[in-house]
Amino acid sequence: MNREREGNRDHPREMAGKKGPHRWREGRIPEVEEERVDELLELIWTLREKGVADLDQLLEEAQDVEARSILRSMNRDGLFEMDGNQMVLKERGEEMAREIIRRHRLTERLFTEVFEMSEEEAEKEACTLEHILSPNATDSVCTFLGHPPTCFHGKQIPRGECCAKFKKEIKPLVIPLDDLGLGEEARIVFIAPKSHQRLDRLSSLGIVPGSIVRMHQKNPSHVLQLGETTVALDRDIVKDIYVKKV
Repeated sequence: MNREREGNRDHPREMAGKKGPHRWREGRIPEVEEERVDELLELIWTLREKGVADLDQLLEEAQDVEARSILRSMNRDGLFEMDGNQMVLKERGEEMAREIIRRHRLTERLFTEVFEMSEEEAEKEACTLEHILSPNATDSVCTFLGHPPTCFHGKQIPRGECCAKFKKEIKPLVIPLDDLGLGEEARIVFIAPKSHQRLDRLSSLGIVPGSIVRMHQKNPSHVLQLGETTVALDRDIVKDIYVKKV
């Protein structure tokens, strides 16, 4: 999409001084299409993950040619405030951004792990569903996938109430490796290590996403069968590995 900025607009910093009535009603912002607001909230969140909160840089990244005007409306509606040229999400804006990111990253995992779509296809479909998935449907997807902590890019998926409760009504498709029974086989779906060193160690042992493992032993340590090779792992490392039974 064209990233061209609008011309002849007020300077971005002037938004910080413009106040207006909070027009948020039942999840809708009048005068501005919801999807365009969602896209900008998503961009604010992802840039913040990179340590960027600068308004000018956001305008450079935005694909909506009317981004400046939409941001002005979002500012009036109390979704964010300005601290100099830094954008700071307010409570409602933070909640909305968090939910859009959660829906996007969960649906990415759904399409790649369940439907085995390519990353490009999954990204495209996630960009559609992130705007329409209901809270209940989002929690069901999360539970079905086993409450994954990250998307396939390794970025954190914001946790939901279902993650805290860890509902068991729907049997998760993706489970912790530790839940695999003796003799059962599974494909490694993702690994959420606490350090890059641990990930490198697992990779050197052949324990990577896509590998098929068989649970050979669980006490006193976990022993996995990978083809003709057996690998022993400590329990704290096993907790970082998530699998899908085959």
